[in-house]
Amino acid sequence: MEFILLLKGYSVNHKLFAMNFGKIYDLYVNKILRKNRSIEELHQVIYWLTQYDVSDIDCLRDLTLQQFFENAPKLNDNSHLVVGKVCGVVIQEIEDPLLRNIRIMDKLVDDLAKGKKVENILK
Repeated sequence: MEFILLLKGYSVNHKLFAMNFGKIYDLYVNKILRKNRSIEELHQVIYWLTQYDVSDIDCLRDLTLQQFFENAPKLNDNSHLVVGKVCGVVIQEIEDPLLRNIRIMDKLVDDLAKGKKVENILK
């Protein structure tokens, strides 16, 4: 099933929701390692947003991104403080909660890869 939603007047086909978390996680790992950041820092970012512990990561690899967020123990109450652009889209303008959470996770990882301190990323 494909997901269609309206984002700032544009129809966007979101196969993103059905993407495999394990594949996305591997992309995150490769990205942060290329930028000389640690996997532990990546796990801190994921934990801050979702409360998934590092020991949960391997068990989550087969989930879709939708399932990953739907099953998250608790989404961080301060995640709304994550602002900026990801893939050319302003995070705070995304109306769909699932898409917003996916893009928030992307933004956190992007900030980590850009060299920002973990303490500054995790508001």
